[in-house]
Amino acid sequence: MSAVTLPLIVGVDGSEPSLRAVDWAADEALLRGIPLRVVYASLWERYEGTSLAGDLGKPSEQVLADDIVDSAARRARRRHPDLDVSVDVVPEEPEYGLVREGRRATALVLGTRGRSGLTDLVLGSVSLTVAARADCPVIVLRGSHDNRALSGTDGRIVVGVGDDAKESPALRFAADEARRRGVPLEAVRAWRCPAYESSDHPLMAGEPARLHEEHAVEALDAALADLPADVEVHGRTVEGHARKVLLEASAGAGLLVVGARRRDVTFGLQLGRVAHGVLHHADCPVAVVPHRV
Repeated sequence: MSAVTLPLIVGVDGSEPSLRAVDWAADEALLRGIPLRVVYASLWERYEGTSLAGDLGKPSEQVLADDIVDSAARRARRRHPDLDVSVDVVPEEPEYGLVREGRRATALVLGTRGRSGLTDLVLGSVSLTVAARADCPVIVLRGSHDNRALSGTDGRIVVGVGDDAKESPALRFAADEARRRGVPLEAVRAWRCPAYESSDHPLMAGEPARLHEEHAVEALDAALADLPADVEVHGRTVEGHARKVLLEASAGAGLLVVGARRRDVTFGLQLGRVAHGVLHHADCPVAVVPHRV
């Protein structure tokens, strides 16, 4: 499969949040003009499927998995009848199965588990692990607690601009999303004046805050200089912790995009504190875009 035909993958588990993710992913796949692949990854049948199969008179491997993916695929096709939709059941723990599937995907879309606003504040371990380890962008649905998907074409795209933003896959991803949806791109650069830098610091000439802000403006301008001319871009710098600044910017947005550095190591979650924080608390869907360093 060539790069231009890699599907968008949505992970499902039968829950209402995963069905909202199917709606969102179907909209996104249509925007991109690519196939949608519905994936259910689980080893559940090994532990509980046999007894349930006996009750329902069906083979254990078909009790849950087939019903989940078929129902999700029908939902996607009802939403967009012309969309190319396929399904797959992966007999692995979802954390590992979805990460592996992401190696052959344009992006992964996941819903957050939670039956109330309180429980939904705590991101599920599957979403967190996949966002921290996948080789492709991972979009985690947040923000709505009913059974409706947030529209994929409403609201501006917000992207956090860091020190390496000029070569940032996250910034390119955000610009592409804004262009597809025909919405503005809001590029946000957070800055802070360290507490130890006071007006009597010999290197700061009494204006530490102004100098830090100027540096932030220059870095933001450099990052945005090569973006496509057909994208409406609004850049702004904000004093404060990056996580807090981006969480505030996520209010009313259609998508918040952040980067996550990936290093060539085989252990640990590779997700920075900013990405970790916005995944747990943002008011809109969050896209985590990996950046190999």
